[in-house]
Amino acid sequence: MAEPTSAPWPELALSAWADTRDTLQLWTQVIGKIRLAQTPWLNHSWHVPLYVNARGLTTSPIAHGSRFFEIQFDFTLHVLDITVSDGRERRLALRPQSVADFYAGVMAALADLGVAVAINEMPCEIAGATAFSRDRVHAAYDPEYARRFWQVLLQSDRLLKRFRTGFLGKSSPVHFFWGGFDLAVTRFSGRRAPPYAGKIPGLKLEVMQEAYSHEVSSAGFWTGGGVDYPAFYSYAYPIPAGFRESTVQPAAAFWSDTLGEFLLPYDAVRTSADPDAALLAFLQSTYEAAAITAHWDRAALECPRGRPGVPRDSST
Repeated sequence: MAEPTSAPWPELALSAWADTRDTLQLWTQVIGKIRLAQTPWLNHSWHVPLYVNARGLTTSPIAHGSRFFEIQFDFTLHVLDITVSDGRERRLALRPQSVADFYAGVMAALADLGVAVAINEMPCEIAGATAFSRDRVHAAYDPEYARRFWQVLLQSDRLLKRFRTGFLGKSSPVHFFWGGFDLAVTRFSGRRAPPYAGKIPGLKLEVMQEAYSHEVSSAGFWTGGGVDYPAFYSYAYPIPAGFRESTVQPAAAFWSDTLGEFLLPYDAVRTSADPDAALLAFLQSTYEAAAITAHWDRAALECPRGRPGVPRDSST
């Protein structure tokens, strides 16, 4: 187990917590699929993510008949809280346990609360995955690394939200997709995109085609996958001619042919003299690369970044 740290940008080498990361991804999929099963479909699957909060990750309130319930991963106390609008609640410990045991515990707690939910047990975006109720391989939980992961999400969420304020066009919330286990924000040009034709394990083609129905510039943070270290990413769909050759900032950022996107290693941000400036430079320069090469109407879509308590000047 790692030593506790209070660093705002903590060390998060994937090799140090890969087993915990893999287990936690599957646990978040169980909770995410509960939200998915109860929530009307929203464009680009915006009804399925989790959200970063001051304790960990939450579903936000979910309607269930005349009641509402919310499920929260608390990475400060290392518990899973299920809260119902009628005042009833259940708390489950986050500890080393198999995905099968976690799944059984969550479903039993929901049933006891009168919140019956049935979900598809097969994980998404994981090749060769095992159904939740049969997975006894993934069973690791290091509380210190779970807390560090949440700390990184908090910092990333803050800066992605700040970056989001500089755009007048359609933009997603900053949200955590449990399929890819990444925190993301997406900007849209407003134009339709060619039909998506890729294959993602555990996802129907029509889901991906609806998700990428329009041109996007998307950026976020993930813990690793395709590369063996955590990184910030930025991509455009469809990829415009000249995008991958664009010069972006900071110097540690690079284009990955394997992943088809720009990457900025997390450690380059963590060890920077000014992590905020480094990450914002990456987000802005990669967005501009996408907008310029795809010929977005930047004058109509962009605005200065927002400031606390200062209304945007709508005359400009």
